[in-house]
Amino acid sequence: MNTPFRLGIIGAGFIADVIARALQGTREVTLGAVASRRVETARTFAERHGGVPVFESAEALFDSGSVDGVYVATPTVAREALCLAAAARGLPVLADKPFLNLESLRRITGACTRAGVAFLDGTHFTHHPRTRAVREALPLKTGRLQGLRTSFFFPAMDRNNIRLRPDQEPTGAIGDMAWYSMRAVVEYSGSETPVAECRSWADRDPVTGAWIRGAGMLRLADGFTATWDAGYSVGACLMDLDLMGSDGVISMDDFVLDWDGGFASPDTTRPVGYTHRFGMANPATWVRTETPSPRRQATCMLEAFVALARDPAGVEAARSIHRSLRTQELVDALVASLRD
Repeated sequence: MNTPFRLGIIGAGFIADVIARALQGTREVTLGAVASRRVETARTFAERHGGVPVFESAEALFDSGSVDGVYVATPTVAREALCLAAAARGLPVLADKPFLNLESLRRITGACTRAGVAFLDGTHFTHHPRTRAVREALPLKTGRLQGLRTSFFFPAMDRNNIRLRPDQEPTGAIGDMAWYSMRAVVEYSGSETPVAECRSWADRDPVTGAWIRGAGMLRLADGFTATWDAGYSVGACLMDLDLMGSDGVISMDDFVLDWDGGFASPDTTRPVGYTHRFGMANPATWVRTETPSPRRQATCMLEAFVALARDPAGVEAARSIHRSLRTQELVDALVASLRD
């Protein structure tokens, strides 16, 4: 049995806490250390998660010898420099999303590849068994896939939150939330064709100037379309995805964080799965397929990261980087259309 992989966490905010709690679901990964620019916050975080070593800087953690890889959970503006520094020290990198832009992500993934270490972006849902199950079901249940539509919202209009600070999160809700819409395109469409058309609109917070909601349409050169709607300003959590094909539709209402185990307040009465709709059927004839997982999707992601770290030159490592780059490429198209 392999020795547990020691993960160092850079940053001690909400998402870092989610990952630290996800470690409780696996024996393959353990929390090795934490670093934050606010050392008191890091100490409180460490006490909450087993009293691991605390470092006042990421660099000190990198050089400590106490971790085998790192999770970079900092604001977007700081992410590239930290990822590059970790890779330079031979540490595999799991990085929260989004990234400043495609060029920045290429520098990060290029540095990891040259250093012979793995890179993985922190998109949880791609690692849940449901994602694979849906991909395998698409040809049978939807026929030729023509497009998808997504809606991802959660209320987050606290102006003290870093999400509403453009100096720290330049793309606001577009990078944070619409990333998942574009990742759905990557995971399910299979299309590698360039963006043929992109039309987007966004609303800014009148005080901070941050993008707080956006909507739009993306068309790829092969005709595949994606309509999306995402942000912070709607007063309920929405995570809807419809995959639309010539023979039917596959739908989920929790495609980002499954209700059963991924959501902040899990509802175990709603087993994770997807719904198949076809023809002129009414809801009574829709078909529900359950896709259970023994582990939460964040835990699955951590185990996938360890597998990549142990085979950084393998096929899966290259595929992982390609999916990250393709997602950021599509996000950049949304951002460019907003700025235009």
